[in-house]
Amino acid sequence: MIERNLSQGSTPDHQSPESDPAALAAILRVECDMELLDLALVHRSFAYENGGLPTNERLEFLGDSVLGLVVTDTLYRDFPDLPEGQLARMRASVVNAQALADVARSLGLGSYIRLGKGEISSGGRDKTSILADCMEAVIGAIYLSSGMEGADPFISGIFGPLIREASQMGAGLDWKTSLQELTGQHSLELPEYRISDSGPDHAKSFMAEVVVGGQILGIGHGSSKKVAEQISAQQAYLAISDRFTH
Repeated sequence: MIERNLSQGSTPDHQSPESDPAALAAILRVECDMELLDLALVHRSFAYENGGLPTNERLEFLGDSVLGLVVTDTLYRDFPDLPEGQLARMRASVVNAQALADVARSLGLGSYIRLGKGEISSGGRDKTSILADCMEAVIGAIYLSSGMEGADPFISGIFGPLIREASQMGAGLDWKTSLQELTGQHSLELPEYRISDSGPDHAKSFMAEVVVGGQILGIGHGSSKKVAEQISAQQAYLAISDRFTH
């Protein structure tokens, strides 16, 4: 395995003591080639600091496609009456960085990722992008180890609750799209988003104002533009819905 190549069987001092693929496999309740699972945990920052080792990025690329296929197949089969647009929004609510990172956190995956010292000191074990990418890499490792027979039940097990939740969210699947559709239904002007940000580059905060017909109908704050826009769109959607139902 990678860590043995680096340190003859010992875990580097700056790594989590839990960086053990066998222990992770036990938590995930999967049978997986340990070298592949080990590779799935190698972030590029760790690889760079240790002489240019292979990273988990190819596995991430593969896992992204496997995850998308399993979720798409599940949605297609379980919701035969829903149109393509609704299915696409449901899939997007499940297969996105935030959802992947939340699943990774629920599994404690951050403790197992091999990171460079800089990423560790900056809180890399809880970064959404790192967790999401590693979750996809783990899926890729499971797929290579046991094909769809292993990957499908694993993905269905950990993402099933998100799929069931998405089926009940309605407009909340994508507030921006839902707001645009709602304004069209009532012959209103299309929403316009005004974005501002504050704070240092490594910890920016964003504010989004959504304007419909010259009126600010929603204001959202978040750690990314997308989050801020979704929050502001939700406020505007509810405001317009309330206006036309009373």
